[in-house]
Amino acid sequence: MTKLRLAIVGAGPAGIYAADILLKAERQFDVSIDLFEQLPAPYGLVRYGVAPDHPRIKGIVNALRDVLDSGDIRFFGNVLFGRDLTLADLKNHYHAVVFSTGAIRDADLDIPGIDALGSYGAADFVSWFDGHPDFPREWPLDAESVAVIGNGNVALDVSRMLAKHAEDLLPTEIPDNVFAGLSESRVTDVHVFGRRGPAQVKFTPLELRELGELRDVDMVVYDEDFDYDEASKVAIASNKQVMVIDRVLQAWRKRPSVNNAGGEASRRLHLHFWANPVEVKKDADGRVMSFVYERTRPDGEGGVEGTGEMREVAIQAMYRAVGYFGSPLADVPFDKRHGVIPNQEGQVLHKDSNERVPGVYATGWIKRGPVGLIGHTKSDAMETVRHIINDQASWWQPEDDSEGAIPALLAERDVKWTDLDGWHLLDQHEIALGAPHERARIKVVDRDEMVRVSRGE
Repeated sequence: MTKLRLAIVGAGPAGIYAADILLKAERQFDVSIDLFEQLPAPYGLVRYGVAPDHPRIKGIVNALRDVLDSGDIRFFGNVLFGRDLTLADLKNHYHAVVFSTGAIRDADLDIPGIDALGSYGAADFVSWFDGHPDFPREWPLDAESVAVIGNGNVALDVSRMLAKHAEDLLPTEIPDNVFAGLSESRVTDVHVFGRRGPAQVKFTPLELRELGELRDVDMVVYDEDFDYDEASKVAIASNKQVMVIDRVLQAWRKRPSVNNAGGEASRRLHLHFWANPVEVKKDADGRVMSFVYERTRPDGEGGVEGTGEMREVAIQAMYRAVGYFGSPLADVPFDKRHGVIPNQEGQVLHKDSNERVPGVYATGWIKRGPVGLIGHTKSDAMETVRHIINDQASWWQPEDDSEGAIPALLAERDVKWTDLDGWHLLDQHEIALGAPHERARIKVVDRDEMVRVSRGE
């Protein structure tokens, strides 16, 4: 029987789901899968892109662990595609490759002053508080008033982490350096700005509701934002998710808060709608001084238009949470405008000719852009896997597809890769670090230490 040797680059949910779906699919050939990840540990954005106080979402790890522990997939961590392993290497040793490298950079926000000191991308902040090994250990949290631009779940994650008291994060897997940094935070006010109205937000009801449960944090909303147009009323009446969001916001309007001078909390989280970013003003030292926005209103066609009314809020730091963006990969076509690998249903295309690139596939955010939740990732992978199975005639013809070829190649290049047993060692080590403190785990942040623990050195 023919055997498919498949490489998957990227060990987040997209890559792991693709492997699982292929292994379970009806096919006329055997399958052997190697999963490559540039970090020493698997799970991608589930480990490094989800706020540590989200144990329900972290539960996805259990499903991913079951797939990896099935014994049908080899894991090679701490292997960087383009440096430790190239596309030519993959062609020599596999019949096809799936890229599932996600999107971890911040999308740009093109307004004057966005380069000010104290202006940050949300993705960088998330990587810091999730203990990503390739980001600085310290984060400046000396601002008292902070702006967060965006109305999606990432904006709410960032806002919640800024407003939440550090000690309330201790039951989670927050790294020690992050707890120390947040403990020193001087924040009193977090302002969240969205271009459209309350009925058009992109976050989920669960994320929104969690904001109102923060200890010693007042939720502040503004009555002027709730003069709904007909389209908003229809959305609330016809969409259950929008209806729940509206109920949460309406309940906050009735709470004692800064909005009606009754709040007593030491921190406040303000939600501003109908606010289009215009400029970040700098002080004489080039630091963030204020945020200027234009009030918007519905345009009658589902969008917004400017009113010409400018407003300014004094802040000392700003986070843009306006979306993620993919990164190019060596020798792989890349669409710079959209931040994705050009593809047709997961079959990678040449950038200029739109002809198929045989043997090369994509899934997840690097395939479709940073939209959709885990359910989308699974259907995405199914689509890509279907083509891999049907494209047998155009698979690569490797020179050496033996199981031992890749470990030998990595050893020859002195790559200190980690494997699945190593991940289990690191996992147990982090849980053991947390146990004496009654914490879920204490995440190891230093890459070299992650590798040492994983390799039993």
